[in-house]
Amino acid sequence: SAVSKSPEVPFSSEAYRISAASRGKELRLTLAPLGPGEPQDLVFRFGMSGSFRLCPVTQLPRHAHLRFLTRESPPRALCFVDARRFGSWRLGDAWQPGRGPCVLSEYQAFRENVLKNLEDRAFDKPICEALLNQKFFNGIGNYLRAEILYRLKIPPFEKARTVLEALKDQEEARRKKNASLTLSKKLKLMRENPDLLELCHTVPMEVISAEKKLFDPDDSGNYAAFKNWLQCYLVPGMSSLRDRNGRTIWFQVGVWRQASRKKRAQMKADPKAPVPKVTTRASKRHPRAAAKPPEPAAEEEEKVADGPRKGRARGRKKVTTAPALSKPEVLVKARRSRRTTSRRGRGEAGSP
Repeated sequence: SAVSKSPEVPFSSEAYRISAASRGKELRLTLAPLGPGEPQDLVFRFGMSGSFRLCPVTQLPRHAHLRFLTRESPPRALCFVDARRFGSWRLGDAWQPGRGPCVLSEYQAFRENVLKNLEDRAFDKPICEALLNQKFFNGIGNYLRAEILYRLKIPPFEKARTVLEALKDQEEARRKKNASLTLSKKLKLMRENPDLLELCHTVPMEVISAEKKLFDPDDSGNYAAFKNWLQCYLVPGMSSLRDRNGRTIWFQVGVWRQASRKKRAQMKADPKAPVPKVTTRASKRHPRAAAKPPEPAAEEEEKVADGPRKGRARGRKKVTTAPALSKPEVLVKARRSRRTTSRRGRGEAGSP
């Protein structure tokens, strides 16, 4: 169509067949001529609203950006429809670089790719955001992440690395426990107690293997079946928040509160337990400054008072982040010094 952002397709043939293969969130179509000529490959991404529809030529849907016509009479058209135009296609058979193994067709490679790269900065983020990173979770989208986290009762804003590192220990314990079991029993236990990475494979498979076409927008019965399949996403009674990428995550608020109570209970039971180190962006940029121990509050305040005048806000910030003072008279002196500095900044005379 004239409004499409994707390239022209340089292919013309009297008769050809279309075959398709998928990997993660991408679909590759191969147009193979039945007579002379070279095949043409196109790789599609669907965005939020892209889909394929087969319909009569006289009833083309709006936003049908690419059309493949049948030879029957009257002809029909296989259309790539995308109302928001977030979807796209490109020429060639290559998958987009930077995408990890597919959660469906390359499960073992997908699992290994996640567990061996847990030091990657992508896992510094909450687990709900990490699940949308196609470098590691190629094929997981917004509704799937909500369903996966809900089934395992994982708080959506728990740190991704914390959630996934626990899988290594569980995997090792499961391997030792099930060493003498037959393969069928191992698979049965895995189905009964799946972990997060296993659900990244089995939950999408439930949709694909469903008897009804759950996503057919023209069939209200099919859409009702999809809504009945959902346990969390768009379900009444569930809560939703926007993550830092602006995407809405659906979750059960009770799970989040339960996780917070559990953490508080652990800290209360063992107050001497080491506090996990929090790494800020500033400490990553200036590791030496982060490693330097903080100076006492009185000395910090004196530096602000006696050094160049950098404004009251910076001085206050340093005072509030410093540890409490043990001597009240030092605190009084620091406050007086700050007031003097602020008067001088306004051009007033200081007190004698």
